[in-house]
Amino acid sequence: MEKFDIKIGLLPNVFVKDDGTFNLEDALLLCGKIGGECYDKEGFEHILKEPQEKTEKRIERTLSSGHHSIYDHINISFNLQNVPKILAMILNNEKEYTTSEKSARYTPIVRGEGSIITPLEEELYNKWMDNFKTVIKERYGSVHNDSKITKLAQENARYLVTVFMPTQMIYTTSLRQINYIASWMQEYIENANLNDDFDRKLCQAMGEFLGELKSLNILDARLMRNEKHRSFSLFGKDLDKRVEYFGDVYQTTYMGSFAELAQAQRHRTIAYQMEIPEEKEFFVPPIIANDQVLVNDWLTDMNEVSSIFPQGTLIKINERGTYENFILKCKERLCSAAQLEIMEQTTKTLQNYKKALEMANHPLAEDIEKYSHGARCTFPDYECPNKCGFSEGVNLTRKI
Repeated sequence: MEKFDIKIGLLPNVFVKDDGTFNLEDALLLCGKIGGECYDKEGFEHILKEPQEKTEKRIERTLSSGHHSIYDHINISFNLQNVPKILAMILNNEKEYTTSEKSARYTPIVRGEGSIITPLEEELYNKWMDNFKTVIKERYGSVHNDSKITKLAQENARYLVTVFMPTQMIYTTSLRQINYIASWMQEYIENANLNDDFDRKLCQAMGEFLGELKSLNILDARLMRNEKHRSFSLFGKDLDKRVEYFGDVYQTTYMGSFAELAQAQRHRTIAYQMEIPEEKEFFVPPIIANDQVLVNDWLTDMNEVSSIFPQGTLIKINERGTYENFILKCKERLCSAAQLEIMEQTTKTLQNYKKALEMANHPLAEDIEKYSHGARCTFPDYECPNKCGFSEGVNLTRKI
Protein backbone atom coordinates (compact mmCIF):
# COMPACT_ATOMS: atom_id res chain seq x y z
CA MET A 1 0.00 0.00 0.00
CA GLU A 2 1.17 3.53 -0.77
CA LYS A 3 2.63 5.57 2.06
CA PHE A 4 2.57 9.31 1.58
CA ASP A 5 4.73 10.05 4.64
CA ILE A 6 2.60 13.05 5.59
CA LYS A 7 4.19 15.28 8.22
CA ILE A 8 2.47 18.09 10.09
CA GLY A 9 4.24 20.69 12.20
CA LEU A 10 2.76 23.62 14.14
CA LEU A 11 3.82 27.20 13.50
CA PRO A 12 4.57 29.33 16.59
CA ASN A 13 1.46 29.89 18.68
CA VAL A 14 0.76 30.71 22.31
CA PHE A 15 -0.74 27.22 22.66
CA VAL A 16 2.19 25.31 21.14
CA LYS A 17 4.31 23.58 23.77
CA ASP A 18 8.10 23.36 23.76
CA ASP A 19 7.87 19.79 22.45
CA GLY A 20 5.95 20.98 19.35
CA THR A 21 2.55 19.61 20.42
CA PHE A 22 -0.62 21.61 20.99
CA ASN A 23 -1.75 22.63 24.48
CA LEU A 24 -5.34 21.54 23.95
CA GLU A 25 -6.23 21.82 27.61
CA ASP A 26 -5.29 25.51 27.89
CA ALA A 27 -6.94 26.29 24.53
CA LEU A 28 -10.19 24.75 25.73
CA LEU A 29 -9.99 26.72 28.98
CA LEU A 30 -9.67 30.03 27.11
CA CYS A 31 -12.58 29.12 24.83
CA GLY A 32 -14.61 28.13 27.87
CA LYS A 33 -14.03 31.54 29.38
CA ILE A 34 -14.95 33.24 26.10
CA GLY A 35 -18.19 31.27 26.25
CA GLY A 36 -19.20 33.22 29.34
CA GLU A 37 -18.90 36.60 27.63
CA CYS A 38 -22.48 36.64 26.33
CA TYR A 39 -24.10 36.65 29.80
CA ASP A 40 -21.53 37.78 32.39
CA LYS A 41 -22.60 41.19 33.71
CA GLU A 42 -19.11 42.19 34.84
CA GLY A 43 -17.31 41.55 31.54
CA PHE A 44 -14.45 39.38 30.34
CA GLU A 45 -11.90 40.52 32.91
CA HIS A 46 -14.18 39.08 35.59
CA ILE A 47 -14.51 35.78 33.70
CA LEU A 48 -10.73 35.44 33.49
CA LYS A 49 -10.62 35.32 37.30
CA GLU A 50 -13.43 32.79 37.77
CA PRO A 51 -12.67 29.38 39.35
CA GLN A 52 -11.38 26.80 36.88
CA GLU A 53 -14.15 24.38 37.89
CA LYS A 54 -16.76 26.86 36.65
CA THR A 55 -14.95 27.21 33.32
CA GLU A 56 -14.65 23.44 32.95
CA LYS A 57 -18.40 23.02 33.51
CA ARG A 58 -19.06 25.57 30.76
CA ILE A 59 -16.68 23.73 28.45
CA GLU A 60 -18.48 20.44 29.03
CA ARG A 61 -21.87 22.09 28.59
CA THR A 62 -21.01 23.83 25.33
CA LEU A 63 -19.26 20.81 23.87
CA SER A 64 -22.10 18.43 24.71
CA SER A 65 -24.79 20.83 23.48
CA GLY A 66 -23.13 21.46 20.11
CA HIS A 67 -22.54 25.15 20.89
CA HIS A 68 -19.09 24.99 19.30
CA SER A 69 -18.66 28.47 17.84
CA ILE A 70 -16.54 29.61 20.79
CA TYR A 71 -13.89 27.09 19.74
CA ASP A 72 -13.40 29.03 16.52
CA HIS A 73 -11.58 31.72 18.54
CA ILE A 74 -8.42 29.59 18.55
CA ASN A 75 -6.66 29.47 15.18
CA ILE A 76 -3.88 26.98 14.49
CA SER A 77 -1.33 27.24 11.68
CA PHE A 78 -0.10 23.92 10.33
CA ASN A 79 3.02 23.25 8.29
CA LEU A 80 1.76 20.44 6.05
CA GLN A 81 4.38 18.39 4.22
CA ASN A 82 3.96 15.57 1.69
CA VAL A 83 0.20 16.09 1.60
CA PRO A 84 -1.37 14.66 -1.59
CA LYS A 85 -2.66 17.40 -3.87
CA ILE A 86 -6.20 15.97 -3.77
CA LEU A 87 -6.18 16.11 0.04
CA ALA A 88 -5.04 19.72 -0.13
CA MET A 89 -7.96 20.36 -2.50
CA ILE A 90 -10.38 18.79 -0.02
CA LEU A 91 -9.07 21.06 2.74
CA ASN A 92 -9.14 24.11 0.48
CA ASN A 93 -12.78 23.53 -0.47
CA GLU A 94 -13.90 24.11 3.11
CA LYS A 95 -14.50 27.81 3.63
CA GLU A 96 -12.80 28.50 6.93
CA TYR A 97 -9.09 28.49 6.18
CA THR A 98 -6.06 30.36 4.89
CA THR A 99 -3.59 28.52 2.67
CA SER A 100 -0.20 29.31 1.20
CA GLU A 101 0.66 26.37 -1.05
CA LYS A 102 3.67 25.35 -3.08
CA SER A 103 2.98 26.13 -6.75
CA ALA A 104 3.45 23.56 -9.52
CA ARG A 105 4.02 26.46 -11.91
CA TYR A 106 7.27 27.40 -10.17
CA THR A 107 8.44 24.00 -8.97
CA PRO A 108 9.67 21.18 -11.24
CA ILE A 109 8.48 17.64 -10.52
CA VAL A 110 11.40 15.58 -9.21
CA ARG A 111 10.91 12.02 -8.04
CA GLY A 112 12.77 11.48 -4.78
CA GLU A 113 13.51 8.29 -2.88
CA GLY A 114 10.29 6.65 -1.73
CA SER A 115 8.22 9.13 -3.74
CA ILE A 116 4.59 8.40 -4.59
CA ILE A 117 5.39 9.66 -8.11
CA THR A 118 6.20 6.76 -10.43
CA PRO A 119 9.24 6.57 -12.76
CA LEU A 120 6.83 6.68 -15.73
CA GLU A 121 5.29 9.95 -14.54
CA GLU A 122 8.72 11.50 -14.13
CA GLU A 123 9.74 10.29 -17.60
CA LEU A 124 6.60 11.65 -19.27
CA TYR A 125 6.79 14.89 -17.31
CA ASN A 126 10.32 15.53 -18.54
CA LYS A 127 9.40 14.50 -22.10
CA TRP A 128 6.54 16.98 -22.23
CA MET A 129 8.56 19.68 -20.49
CA ASP A 130 10.83 19.58 -23.54
CA ASN A 131 7.89 19.41 -25.96
CA PHE A 132 6.11 22.36 -24.37
CA LYS A 133 9.27 24.46 -24.23
CA THR A 134 9.69 23.92 -27.97
CA VAL A 135 6.13 24.73 -29.03
CA ILE A 136 5.81 27.69 -26.65
CA LYS A 137 9.08 29.18 -27.85
CA GLU A 138 8.04 28.75 -31.49
CA ARG A 139 4.82 30.68 -30.98
CA TYR A 140 5.58 33.02 -28.10
CA GLY A 141 9.36 33.34 -28.04
CA SER A 142 9.08 37.01 -28.93
CA VAL A 143 6.67 37.60 -26.03
CA HIS A 144 8.04 35.43 -23.20
CA ASN A 145 11.63 34.96 -22.05
CA ASP A 146 13.13 31.53 -21.33
CA SER A 147 12.29 31.71 -17.62
CA LYS A 148 8.61 32.39 -18.33
CA ILE A 149 8.52 29.67 -20.98
CA THR A 150 9.92 27.16 -18.47
CA LYS A 151 7.22 28.07 -15.92
CA LEU A 152 4.49 27.69 -18.53
CA ALA A 153 5.96 24.34 -19.63
CA GLN A 154 5.96 23.13 -16.02
CA GLU A 155 2.37 24.25 -15.59
CA ASN A 156 1.29 22.13 -18.57
CA ALA A 157 3.55 19.11 -18.05
CA ARG A 158 2.18 18.59 -14.52
CA TYR A 159 -1.16 17.55 -16.09
CA LEU A 160 0.51 14.13 -16.51
CA VAL A 161 1.36 13.79 -12.82
CA THR A 162 -1.00 12.18 -10.33
CA VAL A 163 -3.40 14.28 -8.29
CA PHE A 164 -1.97 12.34 -5.33
CA MET A 165 1.43 14.00 -5.85
CA PRO A 166 2.85 15.43 -2.61
CA THR A 167 2.59 19.14 -1.98
CA GLN A 168 3.47 21.44 0.88
CA MET A 169 1.47 24.27 2.40
CA ILE A 170 0.89 26.40 5.44
CA TYR A 171 -2.72 25.86 6.45
CA THR A 172 -4.51 27.90 9.11
CA THR A 173 -7.93 27.08 10.50
CA SER A 174 -9.72 27.05 13.84
CA LEU A 175 -9.62 24.45 16.60
CA ARG A 176 -13.27 23.62 15.94
CA GLN A 177 -12.86 23.34 12.17
CA ILE A 178 -9.84 21.02 12.26
CA ASN A 179 -11.73 18.71 14.63
CA TYR A 180 -14.77 18.76 12.33
CA ILE A 181 -12.52 17.96 9.36
CA ALA A 182 -10.96 15.09 11.30
CA SER A 183 -14.42 13.67 12.04
CA TRP A 184 -15.35 13.85 8.34
CA MET A 185 -12.12 12.03 7.49
CA GLN A 186 -12.99 9.27 9.95
CA GLU A 187 -16.43 8.83 8.41
CA TYR A 188 -15.03 8.94 4.87
CA ILE A 189 -12.63 6.12 5.75
CA GLU A 190 -15.41 4.09 7.39
CA ASN A 191 -17.70 4.37 4.34
CA ALA A 192 -15.14 4.19 1.54
CA ASN A 193 -15.01 1.57 -1.19
CA LEU A 194 -11.50 0.22 -0.76
CA ASN A 195 -11.76 -1.64 -4.07
CA ASP A 196 -11.80 1.76 -5.76
CA ASP A 197 -8.23 2.99 -6.35
CA PHE A 198 -9.13 6.63 -5.74
CA ASP A 199 -10.88 5.91 -2.44
CA ARG A 200 -8.18 3.53 -1.28
CA LYS A 201 -5.37 6.03 -1.84
CA LEU A 202 -7.36 8.86 -0.32
CA CYS A 203 -8.17 6.79 2.77
CA GLN A 204 -4.48 6.01 3.20
CA ALA A 205 -3.68 9.72 3.08
CA MET A 206 -6.50 10.63 5.46
CA GLY A 207 -5.38 7.96 7.90
CA GLU A 208 -1.86 9.38 7.96
CA PHE A 209 -3.24 12.90 8.34
CA LEU A 210 -5.39 11.85 11.32
CA GLY A 211 -2.41 10.11 12.90
CA GLU A 212 -0.41 13.32 12.75
CA LEU A 213 -3.23 15.36 14.28
CA LYS A 214 -3.58 12.87 17.13
CA SER A 215 0.15 12.94 17.86
CA LEU A 216 0.02 16.74 18.01
CA ASN A 217 -2.79 16.64 20.63
CA ILE A 218 -5.18 18.55 18.35
CA LEU A 219 -8.26 16.34 18.55
CA ASP A 220 -11.06 16.27 21.13
CA ALA A 221 -13.75 13.62 20.73
CA ARG A 222 -16.41 16.05 21.96
CA LEU A 223 -15.73 18.34 18.99
CA MET A 224 -15.88 15.40 16.59
CA ARG A 225 -19.43 14.14 17.20
CA ASN A 226 -20.86 15.43 13.90
CA GLU A 227 -24.52 15.26 14.93
CA LYS A 228 -25.50 17.10 11.74
CA HIS A 229 -23.81 14.41 9.61
CA ARG A 230 -21.81 16.93 7.62
CA SER A 231 -19.22 15.73 5.12
CA PHE A 232 -16.65 17.16 2.73
CA SER A 233 -18.17 19.78 0.44
CA LEU A 234 -15.94 18.86 -2.51
CA PHE A 235 -17.67 15.63 -3.45
CA GLY A 236 -20.97 15.82 -5.34
CA LYS A 237 -23.31 13.26 -6.82
CA ASP A 238 -25.43 13.24 -9.99
CA LEU A 239 -24.07 16.63 -10.99
CA ASP A 240 -25.50 16.16 -14.49
CA LYS A 241 -28.97 16.48 -12.97
CA ARG A 242 -28.28 19.99 -11.66
CA VAL A 243 -30.28 22.59 -13.62
CA GLU A 244 -28.19 25.39 -15.12
CA TYR A 245 -29.39 28.84 -14.13
CA PHE A 246 -28.11 32.41 -14.49
CA GLY A 247 -29.66 35.34 -12.64
CA ASP A 248 -28.90 37.14 -9.37
CA VAL A 249 -27.49 33.74 -8.40
CA TYR A 250 -26.14 31.10 -10.77
CA GLN A 251 -25.35 27.43 -11.18
CA THR A 252 -23.47 25.71 -13.96
CA THR A 253 -21.80 22.33 -14.51
CA TYR A 254 -18.90 21.70 -16.87
CA MET A 255 -15.93 19.41 -17.50
CA GLY A 256 -12.56 20.55 -16.25
CA SER A 257 -9.34 19.03 -14.99
CA PHE A 258 -8.30 18.45 -11.38
CA ALA A 259 -5.77 21.23 -11.94
CA GLU A 260 -8.45 23.72 -12.97
CA LEU A 261 -10.64 22.86 -10.01
CA ALA A 262 -7.70 23.40 -7.67
CA GLN A 263 -7.46 26.93 -9.05
CA ALA A 264 -11.20 27.62 -9.04
CA GLN A 265 -11.94 26.50 -5.50
CA ARG A 266 -9.72 29.22 -4.10
CA HIS A 267 -12.62 31.60 -4.73
CA ARG A 268 -14.13 30.83 -1.36
CA THR A 269 -17.28 32.87 -1.96
CA ILE A 270 -18.23 30.38 -4.71
CA ALA A 271 -19.26 26.76 -4.04
CA TYR A 272 -17.60 23.96 -6.03
CA GLN A 273 -18.27 20.24 -6.18
CA MET A 274 -16.70 17.52 -8.28
CA GLU A 275 -17.61 14.07 -9.55
CA ILE A 276 -15.31 11.60 -11.32
CA PRO A 277 -16.94 10.17 -14.49
CA GLU A 278 -16.78 6.45 -15.15
CA GLU A 279 -15.20 6.99 -18.58
CA LYS A 280 -11.90 8.83 -18.46
CA GLU A 281 -11.18 11.81 -20.66
CA PHE A 282 -8.25 14.20 -20.53
CA PHE A 283 -7.55 17.88 -20.97
CA VAL A 284 -5.55 18.74 -24.09
CA PRO A 285 -3.47 21.93 -23.72
CA PRO A 286 -4.52 24.40 -26.44
CA ILE A 287 -0.90 25.07 -27.42
CA ILE A 288 -0.77 21.61 -29.05
CA ALA A 289 -4.44 21.27 -30.04
CA ASN A 290 -3.86 22.01 -33.75
CA ASP A 291 -1.05 19.47 -34.10
CA GLN A 292 -2.75 16.08 -34.39
CA VAL A 293 0.53 14.19 -34.00
CA LEU A 294 1.21 15.89 -30.68
CA VAL A 295 -2.43 15.48 -29.59
CA ASN A 296 -2.33 11.74 -30.29
CA ASP A 297 0.98 11.42 -28.46
CA TRP A 298 -0.41 13.40 -25.51
CA LEU A 299 -3.53 11.24 -25.21
CA THR A 300 -1.46 8.06 -25.52
CA ASP A 301 0.73 9.19 -22.64
CA MET A 302 -2.27 10.27 -20.60
CA ASN A 303 -3.80 6.84 -21.01
CA GLU A 304 -0.50 5.29 -19.91
CA VAL A 305 -0.86 6.99 -16.51
CA SER A 306 -4.67 7.05 -16.33
CA SER A 307 -4.80 4.55 -13.46
CA ILE A 308 -3.03 6.96 -11.10
CA PHE A 309 -5.45 9.84 -11.79
CA PRO A 310 -3.27 12.43 -13.53
CA GLN A 311 -4.16 16.05 -12.86
CA GLY A 312 -5.24 16.39 -16.49
CA THR A 313 -8.13 13.96 -15.93
CA LEU A 314 -11.43 15.65 -16.78
CA ILE A 315 -14.00 15.66 -13.99
CA LYS A 316 -17.49 17.08 -13.67
CA ILE A 317 -17.41 20.41 -11.84
CA ASN A 318 -20.47 22.14 -10.43
CA GLU A 319 -20.14 25.84 -9.67
CA ARG A 320 -22.69 27.88 -7.68
CA GLY A 321 -22.63 31.45 -6.45
CA THR A 322 -23.90 35.00 -6.73
CA TYR A 323 -23.56 37.33 -9.68
CA GLU A 324 -21.35 39.73 -7.71
CA ASN A 325 -18.94 37.00 -6.67
CA PHE A 326 -18.75 35.66 -10.22
CA ILE A 327 -17.70 39.11 -11.43
CA LEU A 328 -15.03 39.12 -8.72
CA LYS A 329 -13.84 35.79 -10.08
CA CYS A 330 -13.61 37.36 -13.55
CA LYS A 331 -11.43 40.10 -12.07
CA GLU A 332 -8.98 37.39 -11.00
CA ARG A 333 -9.11 34.84 -13.81
CA LEU A 334 -9.63 36.88 -16.98
CA CYS A 335 -5.98 37.80 -17.16
CA SER A 336 -2.93 36.78 -19.19
CA ALA A 337 -1.24 35.72 -15.93
CA ALA A 338 -4.00 33.26 -14.95
CA GLN A 339 -3.89 29.54 -15.68
CA LEU A 340 -5.16 29.17 -19.25
CA GLU A 341 -7.74 26.44 -18.57
CA ILE A 342 -9.55 28.40 -15.86
CA MET A 343 -9.35 31.59 -17.93
CA GLU A 344 -11.06 29.83 -20.84
CA GLN A 345 -13.76 28.26 -18.66
CA THR A 346 -14.45 31.54 -16.87
CA THR A 347 -14.79 33.20 -20.29
CA LYS A 348 -17.29 30.53 -21.40
CA THR A 349 -19.31 30.92 -18.21
CA LEU A 350 -19.30 34.70 -18.65
CA GLN A 351 -20.58 34.36 -22.21
CA ASN A 352 -23.32 31.94 -21.12
CA TYR A 353 -24.24 34.21 -18.22
CA LYS A 354 -24.48 37.25 -20.50
CA LYS A 355 -26.62 35.42 -23.07
CA ALA A 356 -29.00 34.08 -20.40
CA LEU A 357 -29.46 37.51 -18.81
CA GLU A 358 -30.13 39.11 -22.19
CA MET A 359 -32.68 36.45 -23.17
CA ALA A 360 -34.49 36.91 -19.86
CA ASN A 361 -34.36 40.69 -20.15
CA HIS A 362 -32.78 40.62 -16.69
CA PRO A 363 -31.79 43.93 -15.04
CA LEU A 364 -28.18 42.65 -14.77
CA ALA A 365 -27.86 42.27 -18.56
CA GLU A 366 -26.68 45.84 -18.90
CA ASP A 367 -24.13 45.43 -16.12
CA ILE A 368 -22.54 42.21 -17.40
CA GLU A 369 -21.99 43.75 -20.83
CA LYS A 370 -19.25 45.90 -19.30
CA TYR A 371 -17.20 42.78 -18.58
CA SER A 372 -17.53 41.12 -22.01
CA HIS A 373 -14.84 42.95 -24.00
CA GLY A 374 -11.71 41.09 -22.98
CA ALA A 375 -9.43 40.58 -20.00
CA ARG A 376 -9.90 42.29 -16.66
CA CYS A 377 -7.75 45.22 -17.78
CA THR A 378 -10.65 46.19 -20.09
CA PHE A 379 -13.13 46.33 -17.18
CA PRO A 380 -14.31 49.84 -16.27
CA ASP A 381 -13.92 49.15 -12.54
CA TYR A 382 -10.53 47.41 -12.50
CA GLU A 383 -7.11 49.05 -12.47
CA CYS A 384 -4.30 46.76 -13.64
CA PRO A 385 -1.16 47.28 -11.50
CA ASN A 386 1.12 45.66 -14.12
CA LYS A 387 -0.07 45.86 -17.72
CA CYS A 388 1.29 42.99 -19.80
CA GLY A 389 0.98 44.50 -23.28
CA PHE A 390 0.22 40.98 -24.55
CA SER A 391 -2.55 41.41 -27.13
CA GLU A 392 -3.63 37.73 -27.14
CA GLY A 393 -3.83 37.92 -23.36
CA VAL A 394 -5.96 41.04 -23.44
CA ASN A 395 -8.42 39.71 -26.04
CA LEU A 396 -8.48 36.25 -24.38
CA THR A 397 -7.24 34.31 -27.42
CA ARG A 398 -3.87 33.14 -26.07
CA LYS A 399 -2.97 29.45 -26.33
CA ILE A 400 -0.63 29.20 -23.36
